[in-house]
Order: sequence, then C-alpha cells, then structure tokens
Amino acid sequence: MTAPQNIDIAQTFQLEGLDVRGRFVRLGPALDAVLEAHKYPDPVAKMLAETLTLGAVLASALKYDGLFTLQVQSNGPISLLVADLTSDGALRGYARFDETRVAQAALQDGARVPRLLGAGHLAFTVDQGPDMERYQGITALEGSTLAVCAQSYFRTSEQLETAIFMATDIASPARSGAMMVQRMPSHFVTDEAEAEDGWRRSVAIMASLTKDEALDPDLSSDELLYRLYHEDGVRAYPPHPLEHRCRCSFDKVAATLKSFPRAEITGDDGHTLVECEFCKTSYDFAPADLDDLFATRA
Repeated sequence: MTAPQNIDIAQTFQLEGLDVRGRFVRLGPALDAVLEAHKYPDPVAKMLAETLTLGAVLASALKYDGLFTLQVQSNGPISLLVADLTSDGALRGYARFDETRVAQAALQDGARVPRLLGAGHLAFTVDQGPDMERYQGITALEGSTLAVCAQSYFRTSEQLETAIFMATDIASPARSGAMMVQRMPSHFVTDEAEAEDGWRRSVAIMASLTKDEALDPDLSSDELLYRLYHEDGVRAYPPHPLEHRCRCSFDKVAATLKSFPRAEITGDDGHTLVECEFCKTSYDFAPADLDDLFATRA
C-alpha cells in the first residue's frame, strides 16, 4: 500500500556544502480529483496537470500566508490555465479552451506551449490579504514548456539560476512529479569555479531523474533525494501535505451575486444558477434565496 506521505506532498531540501536548494512535489489524488471533475480533452488535461504541478513547486519555494496563484493566459487553443494553492496546502485549478482549435492543434507537430497556447504570458501572484502588498511575477510564453518559461523568469527577473524537471501521467489515476533546484547567493562556497561546478553537477544529477521515479508513489521523497544526491549529501525537511480542496461555498457565491443588479442575474424561471469553474459544484438560488439576498422579501 502506498504510504500517505509519499504522494500529494511538497518537500524542501538543501544540498550539503553547496549553495543549492531544491523542492520536490508529487501529486496523485489531488491532481486526479481536479482532472476528473472536468473531463478535459487529453491535451488540455495534460497542460493543466503541468500547470498544477508547476504551481505547487513554485509555491513551495515561497514563504507566504494566504494564496499563491499561477495563471497562464494566451491567444491559443487553450486560452486560460489557473492553479492556486493556499498556504495550508489546498490545491485547485481549471482551464478554458476552444475544443475545435485544441483538436486541430493536437494533430500538429512541435512543442506544446507554442502549439496549444500560442502567444501570451505566465503570471504568478502571492496574495496575503488586504493588509499585505500583493507580489506578482510575469514572464512571456517563450519556451517549449511551462517549466522552461518559469526558468526564464527566474533567470531574467530574479537573477536566480533555476532548473526544473517535470513529469505527468494523466491516465487515471493521474500522477505528476516535479523537482526544482536553484542556485542561491554564495554562502557555503566562496570559490566561484567550485560554486559553478557544484551547480552544474546538481543540475546534471537532477536531469538523471526518470519519469518513473518522479511518479512512483511507493518511492518516498526521502529515498529519492538520497538516491540522487547522496554523494554530496542532502538535507531533506519534512514534507508539506497537499490536497484538492475548493474554497467555494453558497455564502461566497451569494456575496459575489449581491454585487450585481438582481435583474441581470435572474433567469426566466426566477432562479439564479452558478457553477464553480474550479470544482463544478452548482449553486441554485431560488426566488426566496434572492429575496433574502437582496432584502426585498415581504
């Protein structure tokens, strides 16, 4: 039986004696729940799986108390991908797409980002509430994969050398895994040549990671990190659990509806139907509910 701590986790690690830190993420039931709720075409499901996995690995590299959102907007067949993750590990996501254009793109050759997304941008936002300033990073979709686009952002905007490995399998049950290593400012190693050699070795070792290893729910993250980095030494911190959990509710939807004129949101039968884009839960506001909401009930 799969150990629960082996999957739906994000784990931080530090390579001993090197100025290299890393994150490892493996998703299973949390990813599967998102994809099962939507029944997307395979190209869309795979791209959303990568977005969710990339979002989880990027969020795990930040210290925040609130909400991390990764959003991809483009003019391509898939026009929007959204993944968000709360600081307590609640993950959700959805996609918008043109089914005809996706089917046509799936028959073409070439890298999936330019083929399925086209021109656009990748943005991530950290929202810690109204009393804290929001942090946002944006980069153009100029790579062959979302991971390459994220690496480009860190290199050009944060001056932080970053390498990301990602693997996904959308066959039910869906699985994904990602590893990110980053070269931090010199602390342990002051000799530039030695630091460069350590960084290149770290990236090369990560590149030896296989898809099977990344996705194997029976291989613990501790075992995997030791398998890769035992020669340099690796310090692994306790994994942070992740889960699929939507934050929608009847009350939250009601609060949103209240900001619109009642006439604009009411159907011919007097009801207002709202479906959450993230989890597909439907909320039916009957006339009596709307009377209460707009305080017009006699």
